[in-house]
Amino acid sequence: MLYQLFYLHHSLPVLNVFRYITFRSIYATLTALALVLLLGPSLIVMLRRMQIGQEVRDDGPQSHFSKKGTPTMGGVLILGALLVSVLLWADLSNKYVWMVLLSLLANGGIGFVDDYLKVIKKRSKGLSARQKFLLQLGAGTLLALWYMGVTGGDGRIGIPFMKSLNPDLGVLLLPFLVSVIVGSANAVNLTDGLDGLAVGPTIVVGLTFVVISYLVGNHVFASYLKVLEVPGAGELAVVMGALVGAALGFLWFNTYPAQMFMGDTGSLAIGGVIGMTAIVTRQELLLLLVGGIFVAEAVSVILQVGSYKLRKKRIFRMAPLHHHFELGGLTEPKVIVRFWIVSVVLALMALSTFKLR
Repeated sequence: MLYQLFYLHHSLPVLNVFRYITFRSIYATLTALALVLLLGPSLIVMLRRMQIGQEVRDDGPQSHFSKKGTPTMGGVLILGALLVSVLLWADLSNKYVWMVLLSLLANGGIGFVDDYLKVIKKRSKGLSARQKFLLQLGAGTLLALWYMGVTGGDGRIGIPFMKSLNPDLGVLLLPFLVSVIVGSANAVNLTDGLDGLAVGPTIVVGLTFVVISYLVGNHVFASYLKVLEVPGAGELAVVMGALVGAALGFLWFNTYPAQMFMGDTGSLAIGGVIGMTAIVTRQELLLLLVGGIFVAEAVSVILQVGSYKLRKKRIFRMAPLHHHFELGGLTEPKVIVRFWIVSVVLALMALSTFKLR
């Protein structure tokens, strides 16, 4: 909005600053951060007044029992701040921006319904696993079809460490894209089990994709680094900047001991944004490394469930993975911070692949 208002429709030289993605990315970050910090205390009071509190698993670590009743559904704050910030600072004529925002709203909407049923309607399981998966599948399919229509069905993807190997997935493109969106949303959702655990890697992944979006959207850098150039993808640096700002602001209230949880509303929305951004930048496979913490959490659940069904034996003390370490004796803050450290290391390794080709 500000881009259209101040840059496209005014001739004052000082307003040329709005043309720069770097400038708008920084202020999108700061705007989202400010919105969350300003509105967070009021939201916490409102959620407490409405008795919208966290439910705790009976079979989980005993240290979690004290979390019962902590305000949840705080993800509406992340979603709202990100949306407002992007509408203010991004080029709204860019179709990729709207794809990512639609992924935000679709996945956040599914999470909101799930939270609403669990917390307000007191349906312990909220949406059934089947209902949630079908809704995610439908949303992911529509987003993937829109993306394929915009790109003319170009199914090339980037391969980490490879200069010129960009295979075209052809008929496999649609299921691949849907799996990225759905998988990313659920992976972040599974990670959101400790105070600040999901938010820390979200900030790291968001910052990483600020850089990646800018690089693949810039002809000079894309040519130099020998990566697939995606004209227009640079604008997603503004979106990811807003995600980082919203996540930083939320961490203020979500850090141990948490005053508020994001719920499925926030975790599914964040995963949807990250997955769609990876698709647009054609770095879907690199997302496995950048978001390695999210991947590890999701894989731990898959392995645990599969092992128990096939062998009636568990691999981990408890899944997702963070509970395994908790039950092994590590305190919650130590698990959280160590996961953050691993997330930073993985992000640095992911960025290094742009030169190691």
